[in-house]
Amino acid sequence: MSITRRKFLGWLGAATAGTTIGKTANAASNKQFSGYPNSMGVLFDNTRCIGCRKCEEGCNKVNELPAPDKPFDDLTVLDTKRRTDPKAYTIVNRFDAVSNANIKGPLYRKVQCNHCLEPACASACFVRAFTKTQKGAVIYDESVCVGCRYCMIACPFEIPTYEYDSAFDPRVMKCTMCSPRIEKGLLPGCVQSCPTEALTYGKRTDLLKVARRRINKFPDRYVNHIYGEKEMGGTNWLYLSAVPFKEVGMREDLGATPAPKLTAGALSGVPIVVGLWPVLLTGIYAMNKRKEKIAKEETNLAVAAAVEQANAEAKANQKAEIEALNKMKQKEIDNAVKKALEEAAKPEDEDEGDAQSEKAEKKPSEEGS
Repeated sequence: MSITRRKFLGWLGAATAGTTIGKTANAASNKQFSGYPNSMGVLFDNTRCIGCRKCEEGCNKVNELPAPDKPFDDLTVLDTKRRTDPKAYTIVNRFDAVSNANIKGPLYRKVQCNHCLEPACASACFVRAFTKTQKGAVIYDESVCVGCRYCMIACPFEIPTYEYDSAFDPRVMKCTMCSPRIEKGLLPGCVQSCPTEALTYGKRTDLLKVARRRINKFPDRYVNHIYGEKEMGGTNWLYLSAVPFKEVGMREDLGATPAPKLTAGALSGVPIVVGLWPVLLTGIYAMNKRKEKIAKEETNLAVAAAVEQANAEAKANQKAEIEALNKMKQKEIDNAVKKALEEAAKPEDEDEGDAQSEKAEKKPSEEGS
């Protein structure tokens, strides 16, 4: 993305003019989401979960995430309370102390994005990097994200995480409810991998009916509440629990008001901030991108020059080595020729000496006769 100083100042001028004449800026942060009534969802029943971590393994596989530090069959990780991170879109935590006498053993809680009907992450994102799909998933577009991480602050469930280890193109990472799979009519990876049917996938409206039937049929087993039906305006991920939800680490103080409605009034009261803030950050982002592009081009030119110089030096060194080898070979040839000439001359001298000796010996004998 290329931006000039004049273009950036023009954006600021237009935004300032819009706010000073009394118009409220339509920032993404006071956008109202209504959700989709026929969207899909998942019901998690912690009375059926055995903490096997198969859902973690299935999520890791379908999303092609890096292998964990400890294998999925190592259940010692459940001794520590964990949260999602860029390498794990879902995790399971164990809770040993339970208040329901009808439940033997620990309870488990699966943690992932709850895919709110009116997402707080989307309401806080001024570049609209988050989208609520008709199928129910809240998905993320890394190509427009500016890395402000307001989504992480806004999310009441503390789900979005950031790739701090990625130096060049860090992303906000979270569960996508396997959106590409459900668009094809497939199950989310975690649901498909669950061996105990602790996870049920279907229309949200149907899941609410299923959850209500279970509560009515087994009133001693479940708390009479479906978590996610109303919390923060409702979520596409629903929960049933044998104990109060706070006992398994879930917030019970969120209320039923959607996040966008909590912020809309405050944002409309400060139109200048709402109008200028996205422009400022967009301009800064664009200029940084331009600097990165120039820096990349300069780096490429420097690398090309260095490669060319290295090739030239290599050719020069190769030529020098060839010349040195040729000189050595020529010297060896000269020495060999010299030696051959010396050896060829040596027998002639010896034959001549032998002939003179024989002649001297023969002469006295002839005189005696």
